[in-house]
Amino acid sequence: MGDDGAAEPGGPVMAREEVDRALARFGAEHEAVETSLYALQDHAGRRLLEGAELTGATKERWARTEEAVSLLWTYFDAFTAALDSARELRGRSRWPAPEDLAELTARLRGPVVSVPSADGSGSGSGSGSVERITLAELVARMNGWYARALDTVAAADSVWSALPARIDMLSAELQRIRSLAHSVGVRPGEHPAGDDLERATAELTALRAEVVADPLAFWVPAGGSSAPGGGRPDTVRYDRAARALEDVRREIDAVLQVRQDAEQRLMRLRDVLSRADRTLAEARTARGEVLAKIAAVEVPAVSGPPTALYEQLATAAEHRRHARWHRLSPLLESLEERADEELERARASLTAVTAPLAVRAELRGRLDAYRARVARRGMADDPLLAERYDAARRLLWSAPCDLRAAEQAVLRYREAALEVLVPPCGPADGGPVGGEPACGEGELR
Repeated sequence: MGDDGAAEPGGPVMAREEVDRALARFGAEHEAVETSLYALQDHAGRRLLEGAELTGATKERWARTEEAVSLLWTYFDAFTAALDSARELRGRSRWPAPEDLAELTARLRGPVVSVPSADGSGSGSGSGSVERITLAELVARMNGWYARALDTVAAADSVWSALPARIDMLSAELQRIRSLAHSVGVRPGEHPAGDDLERATAELTALRAEVVADPLAFWVPAGGSSAPGGGRPDTVRYDRAARALEDVRREIDAVLQVRQDAEQRLMRLRDVLSRADRTLAEARTARGEVLAKIAAVEVPAVSGPPTALYEQLATAAEHRRHARWHRLSPLLESLEERADEELERARASLTAVTAPLAVRAELRGRLDAYRARVARRGMADDPLLAERYDAARRLLWSAPCDLRAAEQAVLRYREAALEVLVPPCGPADGGPVGGEPACGEGELR
C-alpha cells in the first residue's frame, strides 16, 4: 500500500486544483489498497493459515490477523464510498461553486468517514462503537494493519516453505540410515547409534508437527525496521538433528567398513599374535640357554603366551560368523592396539633375555680382533700375550661364563698387547706429541 496523500484537516477551503490533486492521490491510494487486499486474499500463506489446525503463537497471531483483515475490508468499503461520494460531487461541474469546494474540502480533510472503532493493534474493541476519522487517517490505519497482516502471513509461509521440506528430506535420509543400521545389527538397546537413531526419529517427527502447527514459533524477525516478512526461519533444532544424524551415519559407515574388512583384519591379528607367541617362545628358550651359559647375571623372566588375547580373538571371530558387526567393530579396534603392544613387549623381552649372550659375543669378537692385530705384527707367540689370551679365551668359551671376569681378562690382554706393540716414538724424550696416541695404539682401540 502507498502513503496517505491528503492534507491535514482544517485550514482554508481548497482550490479546484488542490481538490483534483487530492482526489488523484486518494484514487491512487484506493487502487493500491485494493490491489494489496486482493493479493493478500490470494496469498498462499493465508490460504494455508486458514486451513491449518494452529497452536501456540501462530494461533494467537492469526486470530488477531483475521480480525485485522476483516476490518481492512470494512474500512476499504468505507474508503470506497467516501471517495466515490467526493468524486460524484466534484463531477457535477467543471467549475465547482464555492459551497461545493467547501464541501469537498470537508470530505477530503475532515473526519467524515464513519468506521467501527478499533485499537492500535487492528483488532475490534468489542464495544460496537463507531468513530469518525479523516480519509488520511483511514489510509494510515489500513496501511499499518496490512503490513502487520502481511508480516504474519509471509513469515508463516516462509517457515512452511523452508522447514517441512528439509525435515522430510532429512527423514528420508534417516530411513536409509536406519535400514543400513539394521543390516549390520545396530539396533536400539544394543548399540548407542541405534539409540541415537530412535532419538533422531522422535525429534524429527515432533519438529515437523510443531512447524506445521506453529510456524511462527520458528521465525526469527529481522533486526530493526524491515519490510513485512523480513526475517528468517529458525533452523537451530533442525541443524542439531542433522548433526546428530550425521554422527550416526559416520558410525554406521564405520561398522560397514568393519564388515568389509573383518576377515583381513582378523587374519592380521592372528599373524601378529602368532609372531608375538613365537617371539616369547624364542625368549623362553634363550633364557634357558643364558642361565646355562652365563653366570652371575640377572635374567628377566619371560611371560607366557597371550592367552587372554587369543580368547578375545575367538570372540571376534564368533561375532563375524553371526554378523554382529556392531560388537565386532570396537572389539577389533581394541584387539589391534593390544596385539601390537603384545608383539612389541615380546620383542623387548627377547632383547632383554639375550643381552648377556650379546655381551659375550661382543667380548669374543674383541678378543679375536686384538689377537689378529697382534699376529699381524708377528707378536702372537709372546709368552705374556699367549698367557693372557688363553686365560680370556677359557673364560669366554666356558659354561657358565662369568662375564665380569671375562671382560677384565679381555682388557688385560689388550693392555699387554699395547705394552708389546707400542714402541717409544715422537720427540726425543719418547713421549707422544700434543696428545696424539702412541705408535700402534690406534690399532687396538
